[in-house]
Amino acid sequence: MYPLLYKGKVRDIYQVDDTKLLMVASDRISAFDHVFKEAIPGKGKVLTAMTKFWSDALLKLFPTHLISTESSDFGLEAQDIEEFDLPGRSMLVKKAAMIDMECIVRGYMAGSAWKEYELNGTMHGINLPAGLTKGSKLPQPLFTPSTKNHLGHDENIAPSTAKEMLGEKLFSSVEEICISAYNLATELALQKGIVIADTKFEIGIIDGKPLICDEILTPDSSRFWDLQDYEEGRIGISFDKQPIRDWAEQSGWDKNSSPPPLPRNVIEESMARYIAAYERLSAKSFSEWLKQHCI
Repeated sequence: MYPLLYKGKVRDIYQVDDTKLLMVASDRISAFDHVFKEAIPGKGKVLTAMTKFWSDALLKLFPTHLISTESSDFGLEAQDIEEFDLPGRSMLVKKAAMIDMECIVRGYMAGSAWKEYELNGTMHGINLPAGLTKGSKLPQPLFTPSTKNHLGHDENIAPSTAKEMLGEKLFSSVEEICISAYNLATELALQKGIVIADTKFEIGIIDGKPLICDEILTPDSSRFWDLQDYEEGRIGISFDKQPIRDWAEQSGWDKNSSPPPLPRNVIEESMARYIAAYERLSAKSFSEWLKQHCI
């Protein structure tokens, strides 16, 4: 069996050889930097299907580390990984030196950025025009990184701090890749009736060049809003983990202790929205993905 290198909030990563990894998307769900005890059955397969779609859509301009989502390419030792049903939820990828930073691009006012703006009129320390409200489209997409705190909450940082951490040359390359990929994805998504409010990219280095790694523009790493239901000042229908965020906010949970049990209706609603996001963006049936990869 391939050795387990890393167990994250959602993904488990196995070493295939010196240059390749097997990345497995579980059905675990996290919010506010905590993993819930309850899983969302099939969620990892939606994330993998979505990542494959976006990798193909962005490939000509933005290289990714994805090699294959076909289980026949994973090697015989993958068959001994008994914790998961690998087909449909796994990716064979190139091994990269990962940048230890959340590379977030925001095009609209939401989440922690909105809370900061309410208090200070800033987003990750960046001064913004007065009068913006929840859901407002920003004058231009902004690169708003955060640190990866493996214990506790990630911390939003100013781009200037990220530049000091990465060095000016690497920072400029990472910022350009993330904003350009976001702009292209936003253009494609709007044609499908979805607003990408923000997204988190993972960037790795291979042969001295940065490229997009891990999940790409999934409902776990992005905020997707229904274009027809969108208006400034009110966030309507979303196709992401917002039902879980909303329930957690209303549950009385302090976000520091272990999260309370997720109700079944929240689990089912979240899965339905994940599938809807994939099907609308890709114009493909999720059942077809399952048929091609899992049967």
